[in-house]
Amino acid sequence: MDMQATYQRWCSLATEDADLVQELKEIEHDAEGIKDRFYRELEFGTGGLRGVIGAGTNRLNIYTICRATQGLANYLLKHSDNLSAAIAYDSRIKSDRFAKEAASVLAANGITAHIYPELMPTPSLSFAVRELKCAAGICVTASHNPAKYNGYKVYGSDGCQITLEMADKILNAINEVDAFDDVKTMDFDEALKAGKIQYITDEVVDKFLTCVQEQSINPGAKGNLKVVYTPLNGTGLRCVTSILDRIGIKDVTVVPEQKMPDGHFPTCPFPNPEIREALQKGLELCEKVHPDLLLATDPDCDRVGIAVNQNGEYHLLTGNEVGVLLLDYIAKCRIQNGTMPKNPVAVKTIVTTDMANRVAEKYGIELREVLTGFKFIGEQIGLLEKEGQRDRYIFGFEESYGYLSGGYVRDKDAVVASMLICEMALYYKNLGKTLVDALNALYDEFGYYKNQLTDFAFEGAEGMNNMNRIMQSLRDNAPEKIGPYTVCGHTDYLASVRVDGSESKPVSLPKSNVLEYRLDNGGKMIIRPSGTEPKIKIYLSAKGADMAEAQKITDTLKQSAKEMLGL
Repeated sequence: MDMQATYQRWCSLATEDADLVQELKEIEHDAEGIKDRFYRELEFGTGGLRGVIGAGTNRLNIYTICRATQGLANYLLKHSDNLSAAIAYDSRIKSDRFAKEAASVLAANGITAHIYPELMPTPSLSFAVRELKCAAGICVTASHNPAKYNGYKVYGSDGCQITLEMADKILNAINEVDAFDDVKTMDFDEALKAGKIQYITDEVVDKFLTCVQEQSINPGAKGNLKVVYTPLNGTGLRCVTSILDRIGIKDVTVVPEQKMPDGHFPTCPFPNPEIREALQKGLELCEKVHPDLLLATDPDCDRVGIAVNQNGEYHLLTGNEVGVLLLDYIAKCRIQNGTMPKNPVAVKTIVTTDMANRVAEKYGIELREVLTGFKFIGEQIGLLEKEGQRDRYIFGFEESYGYLSGGYVRDKDAVVASMLICEMALYYKNLGKTLVDALNALYDEFGYYKNQLTDFAFEGAEGMNNMNRIMQSLRDNAPEKIGPYTVCGHTDYLASVRVDGSESKPVSLPKSNVLEYRLDNGGKMIIRPSGTEPKIKIYLSAKGADMAEAQKITDTLKQSAKEMLGL
């Protein structure tokens, strides 16, 4: 069926959402608008679905949501004896409706849907899947993307985002579903009355918070820490303020403009704690309140960014820096407190700072490296659990501000991260230090590590083709030099091959469209297409004697990266 015919079919059948009816009418004479919405099906992968909210097969709407859920239902009916699933949603536009539509499809297929009655953080979905012993989970969220986006993440029975194998099977099931002819659904309220849809109780939320609190490294620590917190109009307010209150952090001021859920994100168009602009309102409030620390959780509260008061100025720390600080703090204090397990394990992704390797080595921690995506960190916790050694896992993190201590969930958790960051800040405050002081001490000990992410967008129908062409060209023609630096080794994670000089070795990680180049100065460049946005991401890594030297290296690599991509 061609795009025009598909468009006409949607005009006839997509009548249950007035916004879609209006949008379809507005593009009636817009050939490019029709093409952009209907040139493909929104891609389903290990991250589920993510896209712009709107009409069409290449948009997030009730029909693409219900089609995906019918495919998931068909998969569960075929592969699982446990016919139940948990659902959570964030503050984004239409998230609550998408969640209820998904629950209605599951219920119509005989699968009990456990849904939170209010928006909740993504990690609480992972927890609910495990606590309620569900076969799967759905979280309606687009994480930190701009307001025009929404998404649909699928989780397995272990509380992790689905594996590559499971994603492929669900995708095959979705491909057999017609969005209008094959989707079973029923009235949400009727399903609720019949018990086919059930609300997740506050008892589950309380258990989640109790499990978070159990990850405290120095419970009962005394002292006063002053905090400004922003949930960025997302889901974090209830859980983050509750956990801070539980551990005795009482002096918390919430940014008023960003306190309540609002999917339009009026004060931060890019609600990403990696971006300074998203923290601007919080930083302005800091100038009035003068806290020790600013915390900012993203809309689905699985990532957290911070700014530290250093002599009256607020310094933003990167995800790598906070991760290294937390790894060092957890290891040091658990050894001091006698709570460090035998043969401890920490996990990081391949694009996360190599400084973590040095910290882990210092404390005798086995550091495992996995592909980008927190599900791979969760997978390592699951492997330890199967061996009866879950307690060996002490911490996992990724450079994109995601952290997890403990195995109570299998996804990054900004609730536990907020707790540990505040606890860590109080620990150093009691020693007369700030987190910046603690970080500088680590740089003095291990050398200055600089990590930088740059990305290049490829929008529109040709964007994916251009991204694929660039990746294939790099794969076929591995560079011998990047800028002035010699490439001394490279890894193709799609081909599962690591090359060092004339020696080639297999890579044991799952296949992934990622290229890594190791440089003779100890630096590194990793290139991969984003799994959630039409972008190629490039991770730059350098080590210098000081900040200036490391920055100079990353600046050179950034310019070289642009040239490598032909941009």
